[in-house]
Amino acid sequence: MVHTHELTVEGTRLTKRYVSWDRDEHLREWTALQLAHRHEPGLVPQPLDADLTAKPPTVTMSVVPGEPLSGAFTPAQARALHAALAALWRVPHEELATAWPWSDDLRYARMLTDGPRPDGGLPAEAYDAAVSWWDGPDPESLRRPPTDVVLGQRDPHLGNYLWDGNRVRIVDFEDAAVSDPATELAILSEHLSLRATDTEAFCAKFDVDGSRLLAARRLWAMFWLRLLLPGGRSAHRNPPGAADTQAARLLHLLHH
Repeated sequence: MVHTHELTVEGTRLTKRYVSWDRDEHLREWTALQLAHRHEPGLVPQPLDADLTAKPPTVTMSVVPGEPLSGAFTPAQARALHAALAALWRVPHEELATAWPWSDDLRYARMLTDGPRPDGGLPAEAYDAAVSWWDGPDPESLRRPPTDVVLGQRDPHLGNYLWDGNRVRIVDFEDAAVSDPATELAILSEHLSLRATDTEAFCAKFDVDGSRLLAARRLWAMFWLRLLLPGGRSAHRNPPGAADTQAARLLHLLHH
């Protein structure tokens, strides 16, 4: 697992010390926590203190209750996560947009198609289909700035959603950026930690552009295939055959 930070807990205070911060991880997190706590108190940890110029920088926040979601959602968990995401997307995000303006995610698809072609089998077939994808309508669609922009958390690992039996709270905003609901749902749908979850049913709870959602899901499925191929940073911590499974998933999405 790639560790981007170290955590220290002292009573009700949690301090995050960043191992790397070249993408402004500490600044993104501090800004997002302040915005979300100001407008949706209780949804995220309360930002308490920060040393943003230290090396390494630190952010201190409150400890929030709950256990990470895992496996398939119960109906109550699905409703609570829906409510949490809807609340996050209501948070005014102009301050975040000023520092980190919206940009498309096509670079994540290029991680696959600009890389070497797999030797054969399903990964090679999926790679070829991904190369052809660039000639279709999806890339141009995803280049266009969305009309509905939101504060995006952009790291939907299930461990970042804490369930206390009643509600879901959201943690870890190192990757926070201006996004849109369809893209956020696509990132969530294609994250490896949600493979036991019926993400189709979950996404259906939201009123989003279905074509943009599908285009973004294809893009993020490409990203994960690259990470699962030999030499990818997720290859060693997933079971044998994970790349073939991901290639089949990408092919299904591309032929959907």
